[in-house]
Amino acid sequence: MLINLSDVLSDQHKAVEETVELTMDEIRLKAGSYPIIRKEPVRVHVEHVKGKELMITADTALTVLIPCDRCLEDVEHEFTLNCVRHVDVGLSDAELTEELDESNFIDGYHLDVDKLLRSEILSGWPEKVLCREDCKGLCKVCGRNLNTGSCDCEEPGLDPRMSVVRDLFKNFKEV
Repeated sequence: MLINLSDVLSDQHKAVEETVELTMDEIRLKAGSYPIIRKEPVRVHVEHVKGKELMITADTALTVLIPCDRCLEDVEHEFTLNCVRHVDVGLSDAELTEELDESNFIDGYHLDVDKLLRSEILSGWPEKVLCREDCKGLCKVCGRNLNTGSCDCEEPGLDPRMSVVRDLFKNFKEV
């Protein structure tokens, strides 16, 4: 969704306050695509600071389906996004100072809300997603979800090629 910033960047510096719908239906990463199953409207406020500097705030909440890292069952993960960015649209990314944020989500006189929120989602992406704390994962032999029941597979044991490493640990074990 694009928001027109011409009122803020004009000589009158009129603040922009809009509530818009998020147009993203999924989050695409190198690891795969994750569907957004619930999303609230995005409240965006843009005001002029000085020169071509703008203060942008955006608030929303959305829920994404992410597979559990152990058993691959879908888990609903909620993101509550409160984004505050201080940008200067007159500077390139190479000229930015420490107090300014990147402005790659602003193209000319338009603010791309999806791009702004995508970077916020990526920075808040969880390192590990579990369906529950005691998730048992999948059977190493047959691939059955061990949370729904056990399987009749035998434990494969250690790889015989690793016996040398195992013997090293036995020999140099601290007493």
